[in-house]
Amino acid sequence: MLPLIDAFWRAAAYCLHPRVIALSVLPLLILVVLSLGLGYLWWTPAVDWVRHALDASTTMTRLAVWVETLGVPNLRAALAPLLVILAVTPVVVLASLLLVAVLMMPALVRLVGERRFPDLERKHGASLLFSVVWSLGSLVLAVVALAVSLPLWLVPPLILVLPPLIWGWLTYRVMTFDALAEYASADERAEVFRRHRGPLLVMGIISGFLGAVPSVVWASGALFAALFLVLVPVAIWIYTLVFAFSSLWFAHFALAALSRLRAEAAPVAAVAPVTPVLAADPLPLPDEPAKLPAPGA
Repeated sequence: MLPLIDAFWRAAAYCLHPRVIALSVLPLLILVVLSLGLGYLWWTPAVDWVRHALDASTTMTRLAVWVETLGVPNLRAALAPLLVILAVTPVVVLASLLLVAVLMMPALVRLVGERRFPDLERKHGASLLFSVVWSLGSLVLAVVALAVSLPLWLVPPLILVLPPLIWGWLTYRVMTFDALAEYASADERAEVFRRHRGPLLVMGIISGFLGAVPSVVWASGALFAALFLVLVPVAIWIYTLVFAFSSLWFAHFALAALSRLRAEAAPVAAVAPVTPVLAADPLPLPDEPAKLPAPGA
């Protein structure tokens, strides 16, 4: 578990890097640009459509009349913009986070590689298309596992165990693959998965729990509607920061594991095969001197 802890504190320290902070602010900028663009193009038609739908609803009309008797006039006029905001915000947030996720993970892996493993060879063992297919396939398997395990959630202890395990499995598969896609070959990536499956799963589960932190802010926004527009950007920033930390954690752990794997293989590769040297033909011996005849012969 020492490599896991080492990667954890390194990832926490890297979150203070200016490049990581800039990437964490990026979704807020995207959110502002998307919101202004959508508001300029479709705000008025969307509010008018919702207001007409509320006026055509008998239930809504009765509710508005009842609320007006309590001293709250023009409920439908105030409710229409709020419903538009509530409907559009999740779409904008999801779009910005997906865009940042695509841009952030490769950038963070390159940051770790450049600063900590500058001599680590990049073997480009997986293309972008293969990475997308791997992520989508893992997501489908996770959704199937969640659907199959739903009846077991009725057992009180299992509802606290099964969902974190499934999402932890999904997180470690996707993030480990993305961390190794540029640096490891296919065989090296499979070996890292095989050797470190336990620690990687623990990292995925912890990252899943950390990803639930922004939901507290979302719940606060639902309770305090007046602060909704303020709490939503805060939740996005926290989510992005958690995503950055998780990406850095997996990048540090996976690249360190890959470096150790190659160091283990290096001595074997360094031993050059011994080529047998054929002995040359023996030099001919000099002719023996002729024997002199014995005296008196």
